[in-house]
Amino acid sequence: MEIALFEPEIPQNAGNIARLTAACGVDLNLVGALGFHLSDKLVKRAGMDYIDLASIKRTLTLEELYLGKKSGRIWLATTKGAQRYSNVEYSIEDTIMFGPESRGLPKDLLKAYPDSCIRIPMLEGIRSLNLANSVAIILYEALRQQEFPSLFP
Repeated sequence: MEIALFEPEIPQNAGNIARLTAACGVDLNLVGALGFHLSDKLVKRAGMDYIDLASIKRTLTLEELYLGKKSGRIWLATTKGAQRYSNVEYSIEDTIMFGPESRGLPKDLLKAYPDSCIRIPMLEGIRSLNLANSVAIILYEALRQQEFPSLFP
């Protein structure tokens, strides 16, 4: 399983997500331009000692991500998704992608793959949840469905 962050902007979120993926034994793929340097002390501070245990990949474009995907689906986490994150069946080969904190995933991508768009339910008037919190919510549901394979082999 893989978490992909498209053009993440906030180093503390990336650090927290790196820590989360390390703790869960899943890959973290940073896609596109980053709003920070991986050596940024805020990334390392948020990831603390676990940043070195994270499996972090870099992919330069969305096209490269999609072309490199040999099996599994790419789920697009968005507030505009028609289906709840808990109503889809995840596979261990899946990638769950999240967009940048300030704008989310590109609209043309969401339009191209509407059946892959998933959302976390929330009350009207709330724009979105924190990126690191959103990743944790969806990742743990996906791993729960797989009976936590990396945590209980």
